[in-house]
Amino acid sequence: MIEFQVDRHSGVATYLQLVGQVKQALRLGVLEPGDRLPTARAVVEATAINPNTVLKAYRELEREGLVEPRPGQGTFVTRSLSRPEAAADSPLRADLVDWVTRAHAAGLGREDVLALVEAALAEAAARPPGPAGSAGPGTQRPSREDTT
Repeated sequence: MIEFQVDRHSGVATYLQLVGQVKQALRLGVLEPGDRLPTARAVVEATAINPNTVLKAYRELEREGLVEPRPGQGTFVTRSLSRPEAAADSPLRADLVDWVTRAHAAGLGREDVLALVEAALAEAAARPPGPAGSAGPGTQRPSREDTT
């Protein structure tokens, strides 16, 4: 079961925070098809937000085809966003946890780590794809001399 956390100072609409948390839980395999989301009443009690905000988030998830309401039963997950490469026991995830641990040991805080990850994502997206369609180890960007 997912437990929602609301950051009232984030600048992100509350319903979008809920949508994002459900999507993250779906990507990480915390929620799977058939799982029931908490009732709007339970979310309101846990987070002290307006029930309409919860319903708006659930409607958005339904619109995206991720959940379906079942009258009298609740709202249920209909599809997953998880990938084996992101599973809790995957080597990629273990490598990332090790990297984050090293970053924290080097004195970087959460915002620093997030900024580095965002920069790395942007840099990786700008690279031409390597073998098998990914910019993996051994893939090098051409130097200026190679491109002129």
